[in-house]
Amino acid sequence: MQVLQVQLEVGPDPAEVGRARRWARSRLAGSGIGDDEPLAETLILLISELVTNAVVHTGCPAVLRMLFGGPGVRVEVADASDRAPARRQAGGEDTNGRGLELVDGLADRWGWQREGAGKRIWCEIDRAEKSTSDGATDGPPEIHPSMREPRVYL
Repeated sequence: MQVLQVQLEVGPDPAEVGRARRWARSRLAGSGIGDDEPLAETLILLISELVTNAVVHTGCPAVLRMLFGGPGVRVEVADASDRAPARRQAGGEDTNGRGLELVDGLADRWGWQREGAGKRIWCEIDRAEKSTSDGATDGPPEIHPSMREPRVYL
């Protein structure tokens, strides 16, 4: 099986998150995943969350990778920080602290591993839609519009 890997270096600036989203959209389109497909929207949201976490919580440059091949798409964000990713408990009115919860809810699989002096956080999305017990397909869950844009942590 042939796997296509593309990557983007991301600077330690919250403005880089928007650049990463634009870059990812163009790479998804180039791989045959249309902008209007639910898979594309889910992947862009996951990329936003992972890149935002890397940029904001580490203050280090990062590398965003997307791997296409096989049954799904894998997204990886590697950074130079040795701090493990940590889930936060966001309250009902909090505007941040839900990034890893979103990743957990949207990705089919995710995890992290140490890489050199830093770490790599990854997630995978299967391309095939899952079918429910009545035979209907179950696309990605609906996300409230306020959760589609990354939050800036100051």
